[in-house]
Amino acid sequence: MGGLRSVASELAGTFALTLAGAGAACLGLGSLGYALAYAAGTAAAYYAFPGPASRFNPALTLADLALKRAGVLRSVLALAAQLLGAACAGLFLRAVLEGGRPDLLVGAGALGACAPLGIGYRAATLIEAVLTFFLACAAAASQTPRRRATGPLLLGAATLFGALVGGPLTGGAMNPARAFGPAVAAGRWSRHYVYWVGPLAGAVLAALLAPTLVSEENRP
Repeated sequence: MGGLRSVASELAGTFALTLAGAGAACLGLGSLGYALAYAAGTAAAYYAFPGPASRFNPALTLADLALKRAGVLRSVLALAAQLLGAACAGLFLRAVLEGGRPDLLVGAGALGACAPLGIGYRAATLIEAVLTFFLACAAAASQTPRRRATGPLLLGAATLFGALVGGPLTGGAMNPARAFGPAVAAGRWSRHYVYWVGPLAGAVLAALLAPTLVSEENRP
């Protein structure tokens, strides 16, 4: 039962933050509006579906798997739930907009799809890696006893920071699922690898360094 609950939480949480980020980008709320919506969606997901295994981000899940900090079966199930949740969010957004706002389904940013904006794929990958590094460090810190109660706010703040900085350049995804959902719904996969390679590199680096960066008295 616990395993099923964990999978359901991953699906629902990833759906929420993907819908928040893609929806705000799709509706043209501007860089600040996008960052606020994405941060709020992330904080809400972590607050509503708490747990030490709650990730809502394939990069964090794959980093745990790569460093053998999570089992293969749990990681595969979590990854599948995250991608399914993201895809459902993208398809839900498409279904809602098809009837009344079909104009939002076309163009480079259709359905909030992520793509490098005015920069090359190497620079975009580096930006996503750096921003995800700080997000992953925040995720590690949020699991310490002193910060667990405010963990969702900490992760929301990290997402806000990353979305404000990276939004105008890459879409500020910091999460492969955030890019995957709109890509499935819109059928746009241009340079999609940027949103896997960059976040995964940043998450792995954070997972390696977080035990050193997080102060001794705050560790679990």
